[in-house]
Amino acid sequence: MVSPPPPPPTETAPSAPSPPPLGVRFVSAGLAACVADLATFPLDTAKVRLQIQGEVSPRGHDPGAGVGVGTRPGVLSLSRNDFKYRGMISTVHVITREEGVRALYNGLVAGLQRQLCFASIRIGLYDSVKQTYIGIFNAKDVSGSNVGLRILAAITTGAVAVSAAQPTDVVKVRMQAEKRTKNARYKGCLDAYRTIGSTEGIRGLWKGVLPNITRNAVVNAAELVSYDLIKEWLLRRRLMSDRMPCHFVSAFGAGFCTTVVASPVDVVKTRYMNSPPGVYRGAVDCAVATYRAGGLVAFYKGFTPSFLRISSWNIVMFVTYEQLKRHIHRVTSSWGHPRDQLLSSSVTPKSSSPSSASAFSSAVEAPEADSSIIERSQSKTNNQ
Repeated sequence: MVSPPPPPPTETAPSAPSPPPLGVRFVSAGLAACVADLATFPLDTAKVRLQIQGEVSPRGHDPGAGVGVGTRPGVLSLSRNDFKYRGMISTVHVITREEGVRALYNGLVAGLQRQLCFASIRIGLYDSVKQTYIGIFNAKDVSGSNVGLRILAAITTGAVAVSAAQPTDVVKVRMQAEKRTKNARYKGCLDAYRTIGSTEGIRGLWKGVLPNITRNAVVNAAELVSYDLIKEWLLRRRLMSDRMPCHFVSAFGAGFCTTVVASPVDVVKTRYMNSPPGVYRGAVDCAVATYRAGGLVAFYKGFTPSFLRISSWNIVMFVTYEQLKRHIHRVTSSWGHPRDQLLSSSVTPKSSSPSSASAFSSAVEAPEADSSIIERSQSKTNNQ
């Protein structure tokens, strides 16, 4: 009796590649944030000028208004007709006309230094911290009921990042707020660090760290979690594939959510960090003075340029981040370093449930499976 021939080998779909290790995400986030800053820095400068409009500069005059009578030391009471800057386009035009195009990039060096430190921590560590919290709380249904853990992870990484990068933020804001003249307070980025450190001490370099932690914790939670949820929803509903258009839409939606939530804190942070010593007793005092001078509307000064800046920044950053992360991981994986594989497996815990990994991590990193291989194997089985 002749035994039947053995069935032909069945082709299986290739397994999804492992998520990028921590180092790849860390480097990709820092570089992507620098690219985004280079593309959107003029909008950020316009936002800062609009937010500090109505305040007295350290030299005793308002950098963004013509006249006004002080209602308290360091704060001017101005009507809207007295404001020099009246919108994003107008602000960019006025700065360019009076100070030159280079003035739009005041503080760019400090801004890039900030992103290399700040974005690398808050974005690069987000997924690792989130997975740590999931493990601690033994959470299973990440996609549904554990949005709170995502927010907690974003707040944690945002606070740690601000604490490390605060001096760069202080220098960036002050150089952006300063008019580009021969009598400017600072001759450059290094001179700003040196001057602030010598005149105000170490505390001057970390001035406003508490409101900045509050602001960036809110911004980080709104930005990363909204991007995470929007992208996950688009992928789950199969409205888009995990490609650049999906990244674009998710980043734009995250930018709007971030601007609405964070604008009041951002205004207080900018004014307090830019103020000379003795103007405000603290961040709360700055918020109270801002409310008394302009009401609730004052907390949304510069909303349009802030929204355009954050949305455009998010689009450039997230699209660049996704591409850099994939390409760098592909290159490092081709090297076949056991250390990279070990780090990757230790950072992201294994799970058999697809809902246990967010769109920000595994769905982003895993390319679409090639279903043609599975279809070919099924057709061969049916023909036999």
